[in-house]
Amino acid sequence: METMPLVAVVDDEASVRVALGRLLRLEGYLVTAFEGGETFLASVMQRMPACALLDVNMPGLSGLQVQARLRAERVEIPVIFITGSDDPAIDRLALEAGGLQVLHKPFGNSALLTAIKLALQVPRP
Repeated sequence: METMPLVAVVDDEASVRVALGRLLRLEGYLVTAFEGGETFLASVMQRMPACALLDVNMPGLSGLQVQARLRAERVEIPVIFITGSDDPAIDRLALEAGGLQVLHKPFGNSALLTAIKLALQVPRP
């Protein structure tokens, strides 16, 4: 039996982590959730996710700062940013930082699942 990909959910809101985790598990994905960028970065080398959902605005390290650290360490993880902001500048910054897509809360299940499927098709070194 093929193991399903591991998706990391990084969001400071517990309700978001729980809801996204539940949806992804129902779709057959393995899920690991983190309340902040620091804990996510500390875990990455022990258990490399196939893709990550990063909240843009979190206390401590923002999603953009987490992505910058991943790139600086040459850790190639496809990233989908999630945000509650409607500021187009956030979208631009997230995409320039290497994010594959920006989803605006509240986003639909199908938009999330489509974004994850696309992220999992990105060639990895």
